[in-house]
Amino acid sequence: MILESLQLIQFKNHSNTQLVFSPGVNCLLGKNGSGKTNVLDGIHYLCLTKSALHGSDALQVQHGKDFFSLKGNFRVQASPLEVRCSVEMGKKKQVFQNGKCIEKVSDHVGHIPIVLIAPDDTELIKGGSEGRRKFFDGLLSQLDRNYLEQLIRYHHFLKQRNALLKQFGETGRRDLTLLDTYDEELIRLSVLLANRRAALLSDIGPLIQEHYLSLSSGKEKVEVIYQTEALQPDFSANFLLLRQKDLATKTSNAGIHKDDIDLRIDSYPLRKVGSQGQQKSFLIALKLAQFHYFEKAKGEKPLLLLDDIFDKLDDERIAKLLEMVAKGNFGQLFLTDARPERSREFLKSLGKEVNYFTLHDGQVLA
Repeated sequence: MILESLQLIQFKNHSNTQLVFSPGVNCLLGKNGSGKTNVLDGIHYLCLTKSALHGSDALQVQHGKDFFSLKGNFRVQASPLEVRCSVEMGKKKQVFQNGKCIEKVSDHVGHIPIVLIAPDDTELIKGGSEGRRKFFDGLLSQLDRNYLEQLIRYHHFLKQRNALLKQFGETGRRDLTLLDTYDEELIRLSVLLANRRAALLSDIGPLIQEHYLSLSSGKEKVEVIYQTEALQPDFSANFLLLRQKDLATKTSNAGIHKDDIDLRIDSYPLRKVGSQGQQKSFLIALKLAQFHYFEKAKGEKPLLLLDDIFDKLDDERIAKLLEMVAKGNFGQLFLTDARPERSREFLKSLGKEVNYFTLHDGQVLA
């Protein structure tokens, strides 16, 4: 999996940026606000048709402009793949593969697996359950098209059901037959999706532990524990028993949108008892487990993006991560840093050719 070149037009602070990448290590240098992270986000957008930083496509358009366009030339399974994404204000997003428009944007997801390690990853530990669900759902969606389609269908029915509950409260009229239809589908999909989530976490848990031990000097046991009611034998009955509560609160109180993934260290919540170093090691281990899970499933290495990684890890963990890079554990690598001297010092130890780019105010200087 290789990204050979990238073009960003009116994407955030990039008016018209073109880059040609090395198949190995690519390092983007520049002060904060220079556009380094936006290059990584452009790559992320081409792979997953969405930003890693902001949910709204409108926020990706350069200030004062009315559209943005991205183009990447990839090599997937040794075959060329040109991907273009364009968004014009007030119009539908368009995604093209080798010049052909993709009818459903979701059909593109999974063609180019990608793993991003970024500063905001700490929210996976410290934030609410929604962020953890999104992470693991995103992981599965890159590998399993059926899962993605079922997840989209689930959220569609959930939105419709919540709108119906709100309508009941506003009008005082209740169409319970229609509510029954929504309930039946949400129960069915909850069980299907929960089983797939459970299988993923069972598979990826040992990989996280393996990478955690490689990155840290600790001997702690780390694990991910899936918390769901959807796999309980009485889930369907309990879902229906909550109907009165749903009618009172005007929202759905059961289903896989209420699940959580508990991150633990030696059987205790990581967010409560884990030190800063343990939490950092866990996050990197989680992303590396994702990388190797993708590699096994796809038969080739996904793209690996490291945003400001040198600022977030101590020297010992950086050394261990770079040791993995030097051994060829990863394929094409993209990383950013605001301190050029530090990057060059760390990366020269790899004994590999590194392609450096210096950015300033959305322009490539070198």
